[in-house]
Amino acid sequence: MPANTQDRLMHIVQARQAVLYGERPQGSTATGLDHWIERSWQRCLASGHRPEHAPSFDMISAPALRRTLDDNHLLVQAARPVLEKLGRAIADTRYFAILTNQHGVVVDVNGDIDRSDPRASLITRIGTDLSERSIATTAIGAALTELQPVWLHRGEHFFEANAVYSCAGAPLFGPDGACVGMLDLTGIEAAERPELKHLVAQSARSIENALTLGRFEKPGGLLIRLNWPGRALGDETDGLVCLDADGYLLGANQAARQMLPQLGYPAGPRLHCSDLFAMAFEMLFDAARHQGSPAGALEVPLWTGLRLHALPLLTGPGNLPAPLRLSSTPASAPQPLKDIETALIRKAVDDARGNVLKAAKALGVSRATVYRRLGAAVKRR
Repeated sequence: MPANTQDRLMHIVQARQAVLYGERPQGSTATGLDHWIERSWQRCLASGHRPEHAPSFDMISAPALRRTLDDNHLLVQAARPVLEKLGRAIADTRYFAILTNQHGVVVDVNGDIDRSDPRASLITRIGTDLSERSIATTAIGAALTELQPVWLHRGEHFFEANAVYSCAGAPLFGPDGACVGMLDLTGIEAAERPELKHLVAQSARSIENALTLGRFEKPGGLLIRLNWPGRALGDETDGLVCLDADGYLLGANQAARQMLPQLGYPAGPRLHCSDLFAMAFEMLFDAARHQGSPAGALEVPLWTGLRLHALPLLTGPGNLPAPLRLSSTPASAPQPLKDIETALIRKAVDDARGNVLKAAKALGVSRATVYRRLGAAVKRR
């Protein structure tokens, strides 16, 4: 990596000469570019773009814009509080935020935008097409193509005219696992700030969590916050899994999809809670009803043999917490699964007025299991 700003810019110039103009030093194959940048440049060349051409910054048609805003109103609604916080975080950096849909069309912006500067106003108009197809290599097109956070500085943009920009971008994934858009931070003739890649990725996760939490407001379902044992539940690193009243998957955020490989990417066949966790799904609902008791937080076994720390919460008005509400009040320490199962079995037997067979049927286990677990609990005393 170049040691200073001038070396960095010279490094980019040499990479452009090698890849875009074929002036690669004899015997050299390496450019020093991130692989995704070179892939994007090659795609742009193959599509007929040339570095010296002027980018178009075209607007989509008025009917298409109306459809786009209608289709993305939930995304804009979920992102707006995050954009406002971002605007404050980057207020003194000469960077601003752009939100696009999955096709790279601008649907919202925030930050200190100099509308008198056409380089800023052109790219921040709602409805502007900033896809790779339209304006070649940018953080927007790259994030939507590579589906990963990126950082792009000056001449790493394909068009020479876009070398005034520096930008960080991260894709946004909806509750079904599909890409729904991207979040971009752009500066014009601003100092290089590669740390913005971390900020934009973290902010993207906040938007994804808001999308996941915002979709499931009907009562009777379950929101499960997940994290690995040893990690406190209640912050934005949690996996979020949403179930309907019958235990079927309604959606999940990207963190949960990384913890639970059955979720795959993007959304596959409809899954049941029992496909994800190696336990009776009713126990999660019962634990949610015991919020405030030790049964609230628990360790759940996965079919892989791993375990996750889980906090099940009933959905519906008054039950589902705000996205960040738990961050200041971490969940109680997880209880051993055996203790939780025993407590739930005891409750089922009590509800059945001592009828073990009826309790076993309600739990979906055998009568022998009920006797065995209650017997083991007595012995532990």
